[in-house]
Amino acid sequence: MRKFTYLVPKTLDEAISLYQSYGERAKYIAGGTDVLVKIKEGKLAPDYLISLKHIISQDRPFLNHETGELYVGAFVTHRMIETSPLVQAHYPILYDAVKNIGSVQIRNVATIGGNLVNAVPSADGAIPLITLDGKANIYGAKGQRSVDLLRFFLGPGQCDLERGEILTEVVVPRLLPRTGSAYIKHGRREAMELPMLGVGVLLSLEADMETCAKAGISLGVAAPTPIRALQAEKHLVGKTINEETLAEAGKIAGEESKVRDSIRGVAWYRREMVAVLVTRMGMKALERASRNAEVGMGNK
Repeated sequence: MRKFTYLVPKTLDEAISLYQSYGERAKYIAGGTDVLVKIKEGKLAPDYLISLKHIISQDRPFLNHETGELYVGAFVTHRMIETSPLVQAHYPILYDAVKNIGSVQIRNVATIGGNLVNAVPSADGAIPLITLDGKANIYGAKGQRSVDLLRFFLGPGQCDLERGEILTEVVVPRLLPRTGSAYIKHGRREAMELPMLGVGVLLSLEADMETCAKAGISLGVAAPTPIRALQAEKHLVGKTINEETLAEAGKIAGEESKVRDSIRGVAWYRREMVAVLVTRMGMKALERASRNAEVGMGNK
């Protein structure tokens, strides 16, 4: 493997200064599960690796009780998310996604920020956070800025980070009452494999527990970047949620997808599976929303 110098800055500003000094010869690294593999494969050849893992403490996801916002630090590992009681109870769509990323050993070191910055269409961590209307907080030499996570992805391997900028956290807005959510990674097996499709669905119900107040439907590996099926979401709002209306939304989502033939599956099959999986995850989200109303909690 190519030799490199490993740098360990103590602050974000120091990390950014190092990156600006070394330019294209440098690469940020957190968990390293993507970066080191690419170096071994010869896809990356940095002279300097700038570690970010000791800059911001890897706290678990936490809830701001005043605003109701969920904060997920970019350097939080998948395992921290997976084992978080907060995530399991209130954000099961996120738990559904991270529990099958790689192996336990990988999830112990791989970070959610790395998963997002890698910007592959199959990134399981991106779909639930997009479905939850997450925003990416980014820090750079010009200060901090925020961007909707849906717009953070520009293309395969490309994201909205300017030279030297660092993704620091994702912020999810307060959940509406009577909300349920679910995600599925569709492939030949659940773990240790990239998905053929990733589908996330969120449903918030009116007080009658039947009418859709808000819907979120996100798709992975269905386009060059993760996408929201906006027309399918619009179709559900104001309607009684049942298997029939969800199947209609699933069909619309399939038509909105931009799937193509690939080594993982042909386009027609993946389009039909979008429709099937939106229906299934919608029913699962509906069940969770109903259960939440009974126990007086958010997602569970």
